[in-house]
Amino acid sequence: MSYVVGIDLGTSAVKALLVDKNGTVAAEASRSYPLFHEHSGWSEQKAEDWVQATIEALNELASSNGIAADQIEGISFSGQMHGLVLLDAENKPVRNAILWNDTRTTAQCREIERTLGDKLLGITRNPALEGFTLPKILWVRQYEPQAFEQAKLFVLPKDYVRYALTGELHMDYSDAAGTLLLDVAGKEWSGDVLSAFELPASFCPPLVESHGLVGTLLPEIAERTGLQASTKVFAGGADNACGAIGAGILSEGLTLSSIGTSGVILSYENDKDKDFQGKVHFFNHGKENSFYAMGVTLAAGYSLSWFKKTFAPNESFDEMLQGVGEVKPGAGGLIFTPYLVGERTPHADPAIRASFIGVDGSHERIHFARAVMEGITFSLNESVDMFRSVGKTVDKVVSIGGGAQNPVWLQMQADIFGATVVALENEQGPGLGAAMLAAYGCGWFESLEACADKFVKHAASYEPQPEAVETYKGLFRIYQQVYAQTRGMNEALVAYRG
Repeated sequence: MSYVVGIDLGTSAVKALLVDKNGTVAAEASRSYPLFHEHSGWSEQKAEDWVQATIEALNELASSNGIAADQIEGISFSGQMHGLVLLDAENKPVRNAILWNDTRTTAQCREIERTLGDKLLGITRNPALEGFTLPKILWVRQYEPQAFEQAKLFVLPKDYVRYALTGELHMDYSDAAGTLLLDVAGKEWSGDVLSAFELPASFCPPLVESHGLVGTLLPEIAERTGLQASTKVFAGGADNACGAIGAGILSEGLTLSSIGTSGVILSYENDKDKDFQGKVHFFNHGKENSFYAMGVTLAAGYSLSWFKKTFAPNESFDEMLQGVGEVKPGAGGLIFTPYLVGERTPHADPAIRASFIGVDGSHERIHFARAVMEGITFSLNESVDMFRSVGKTVDKVVSIGGGAQNPVWLQMQADIFGATVVALENEQGPGLGAAMLAAYGCGWFESLEACADKFVKHAASYEPQPEAVETYKGLFRIYQQVYAQTRGMNEALVAYRG
């Protein structure tokens, strides 16, 4: 049996999956690494910690019982997006990596908007947000000029790990799309953006497709991991792109609903000119010459976790939600907006906060629990609604994460989205997508779609119920009014928050 490895470089840990030709996960290994918060709003990691953790995880996989090193044909990657790794002339990091969830760069975002104007959305297809890479580059140049002077090149997190394994420097399009330096539709580094900020073209690494072969393992890495030096290494992709691949989101009409701490609605797109006016993210896909649109709910699963911690701390989620399916759609006229930590899509607003609207004396805790689940799903439906408003088809939604663990929530998603919702048999997320890129790169399949047919296995399917669909249509329009009605109040309340 032959195998590939998918490496998912996350914010708290790296996870490596060993996958066979049937898409079965034969073994997995993970290693954690520290986060550094030197100042409020800062979030950094040491690039070498990623490398060490990845090598240890690969060594554990290579030691799996009954699997010989020569059976492992290829490796690919999924990586946390946007993180800045600055390299010197010898390709060594000049400082800690600044991560996607670092928020120090608000002033640099405003500078980008002033400098580029309409070119920003026209070229990069995304607004300037603190998480993106270019604002981080400008921050280092302004506040750490000595470090910036040493920097000759930048890469993203997974690209540095791959360089450490192969000695080759590249960046794939799906990750490059999150830098604000890529011409997303043209698939090239933007000369206009680079020149606007006086950055040389040599500051950016060569671009490559996600399934592209970028090298083999260095001899010393092969020795440390227990793998063969001839093991093929493929570029990989951004975590959201790989998550989409791992869920089979590879054709028009397919959409991903992912409910973790935050929530993501991601829809496949093959039209590079589709204009969302920056209201949702628009990135290159891990599938060649394809794209995806993505909206984000900041407090998705977190809203339900907050509710449990606050109102049912000694119960399991199942106990807390017992009977939620018996509450009719609309939770008895109760609406929740999940703005506990602000919101991203469609309201990029850090000051807005959550609300329960319509509370009366007949409501019990179970009504509030259902309203929280509905509110999270309404927030995700803001993105679905926006996709449809520009002519996108959303008729099948693959649901993963916490929202896929509860049959009531899966039916709720089908009813609110007005689309068929399916769960997956064995959810492995971005790591599986990375393994699929390696499998495709190794020539196991003629296309990523053929690979998905083998690797991605659907479980239960939920169809929208016409009566519930109509109820939720009316409630959703009311939900959409709450943001504007409460925005001013929340801004006034900022002064009273501890």
